[in-house]
Amino acid sequence: MALIATLATVFVAFLHFYIMYIEMFLWDKPKGMKIFGLKPDFAKASKVMAANQGLYNGFLAVGLLWGLWLGDGESHVTIFFLLCVVVAGVYGAITSSKKILFVQGLPGLMALIAMLLAG
Repeated sequence: MALIATLATVFVAFLHFYIMYIEMFLWDKPKGMKIFGLKPDFAKASKVMAANQGLYNGFLAVGLLWGLWLGDGESHVTIFFLLCVVVAGVYGAITSSKKILFVQGLPGLMALIAMLLAG
Protein backbone atom coordinates (compact mmCIF):
# COMPACT_ATOMS: atom_id res chain seq x y z
CA MET A 1 0.00 0.00 0.00
CA ALA A 2 2.91 2.36 0.66
CA LEU A 3 4.01 2.10 -2.98
CA ILE A 4 0.49 2.93 -4.20
CA ALA A 5 0.32 5.90 -1.81
CA THR A 6 3.69 7.17 -3.02
CA LEU A 7 2.81 6.76 -6.70
CA ALA A 8 -0.56 8.44 -6.22
CA THR A 9 1.09 11.35 -4.42
CA VAL A 10 3.74 11.71 -7.13
CA PHE A 11 0.95 11.73 -9.72
CA VAL A 12 -0.86 14.52 -7.85
CA ALA A 13 2.40 16.48 -7.53
CA PHE A 14 3.11 16.27 -11.25
CA LEU A 15 -0.52 17.12 -12.03
CA HIS A 16 -0.02 20.32 -10.04
CA PHE A 17 3.25 21.08 -11.82
CA TYR A 18 1.31 20.73 -15.08
CA ILE A 19 -1.46 23.03 -13.83
CA MET A 20 1.25 25.47 -12.73
CA TYR A 21 2.81 25.40 -16.20
CA ILE A 22 -0.51 26.03 -17.92
CA GLU A 23 -1.51 28.85 -15.58
CA MET A 24 1.87 30.57 -15.59
CA PHE A 25 2.95 30.15 -19.20
CA LEU A 26 0.01 29.10 -21.40
CA TRP A 27 -2.89 31.03 -19.86
CA ASP A 28 -3.25 33.46 -22.78
CA LYS A 29 -2.03 31.03 -25.44
CA PRO A 30 -4.42 28.92 -27.57
CA LYS A 31 -3.81 25.72 -25.57
CA GLY A 32 -4.33 27.41 -22.21
CA MET A 33 -7.43 29.24 -23.38
CA LYS A 34 -8.86 25.99 -24.74
CA ILE A 35 -8.14 24.04 -21.52
CA PHE A 36 -9.77 26.70 -19.34
CA GLY A 37 -12.43 27.81 -21.85
CA LEU A 38 -11.22 31.42 -21.92
CA LYS A 39 -11.85 34.23 -24.35
CA PRO A 40 -8.72 36.13 -25.49
CA ASP A 41 -9.69 39.40 -23.79
CA PHE A 42 -10.30 37.73 -20.44
CA ALA A 43 -7.12 35.64 -20.72
CA LYS A 44 -5.06 38.76 -21.37
CA ALA A 45 -6.70 40.71 -18.53
CA SER A 46 -6.30 37.88 -16.00
CA LYS A 47 -2.83 36.68 -17.00
CA VAL A 48 -1.07 38.00 -13.87
CA MET A 49 -3.74 36.55 -11.58
CA ALA A 50 -3.44 33.18 -13.31
CA ALA A 51 0.35 33.21 -12.92
CA ASN A 52 -0.15 33.78 -9.20
CA GLN A 53 -2.55 30.79 -9.07
CA GLY A 54 0.02 28.76 -10.94
CA LEU A 55 2.68 29.62 -8.41
CA TYR A 56 0.46 28.31 -5.61
CA ASN A 57 -0.09 25.07 -7.53
CA GLY A 58 3.67 24.78 -7.79
CA PHE A 59 3.96 25.20 -4.02
CA LEU A 60 1.48 22.36 -3.54
CA ALA A 61 3.50 20.13 -5.86
CA VAL A 62 6.79 20.92 -4.14
CA GLY A 63 5.19 20.37 -0.73
CA LEU A 64 3.98 16.93 -1.77
CA LEU A 65 7.39 15.90 -3.07
CA TRP A 66 9.07 17.37 0.02
CA GLY A 67 6.77 15.32 2.25
CA LEU A 68 7.66 12.16 0.35
CA TRP A 69 11.36 13.02 0.50
CA LEU A 70 11.14 13.39 4.29
CA GLY A 71 9.97 9.78 4.51
CA ASP A 72 7.50 7.74 6.53
CA GLY A 73 8.33 9.33 9.85
CA GLU A 74 7.14 12.67 8.49
CA SER A 75 4.07 11.51 6.53
CA HIS A 76 2.02 14.22 8.25
CA VAL A 77 3.68 16.72 5.88
CA THR A 78 2.44 14.80 2.84
CA ILE A 79 -0.99 14.39 4.42
CA PHE A 80 -1.16 18.14 5.08
CA PHE A 81 -0.39 18.99 1.46
CA LEU A 82 -2.84 16.37 0.17
CA LEU A 83 -5.51 17.92 2.41
CA CYS A 84 -4.64 21.31 0.88
CA VAL A 85 -5.13 19.84 -2.59
CA VAL A 86 -8.51 18.37 -1.65
CA VAL A 87 -9.68 21.64 -0.05
CA ALA A 88 -8.51 23.59 -3.12
CA GLY A 89 -10.41 21.16 -5.36
CA VAL A 90 -13.61 21.49 -3.34
CA TYR A 91 -13.30 25.28 -3.15
CA GLY A 92 -12.60 25.50 -6.87
CA ALA A 93 -15.63 23.34 -7.63
CA ILE A 94 -17.85 25.57 -5.49
CA THR A 95 -16.53 28.90 -6.74
CA SER A 96 -15.37 28.25 -10.30
CA SER A 97 -16.09 24.95 -12.06
CA LYS A 98 -17.34 21.53 -10.96
CA LYS A 99 -14.68 20.06 -13.26
CA ILE A 100 -12.00 21.12 -10.74
CA LEU A 101 -13.42 18.68 -8.20
CA PHE A 102 -12.67 15.78 -10.54
CA VAL A 103 -9.42 17.05 -12.05
CA GLN A 104 -7.82 18.27 -8.82
CA GLY A 105 -9.85 17.17 -5.80
CA LEU A 106 -10.52 13.53 -6.64
CA PRO A 107 -6.88 12.56 -7.39
CA GLY A 108 -5.85 14.37 -4.19
CA LEU A 109 -8.51 12.51 -2.19
CA MET A 110 -7.47 9.16 -3.65
CA ALA A 111 -3.81 9.82 -2.79
CA LEU A 112 -4.83 10.99 0.69
CA ILE A 113 -6.83 7.82 1.35
CA ALA A 114 -3.94 5.69 0.09
CA MET A 115 -1.52 7.58 2.31
CA LEU A 116 -3.75 7.15 5.37
CA LEU A 117 -4.21 3.42 4.68
CA ALA A 118 -0.47 3.00 4.23
CA GLY A 119 -0.21 4.31 7.77
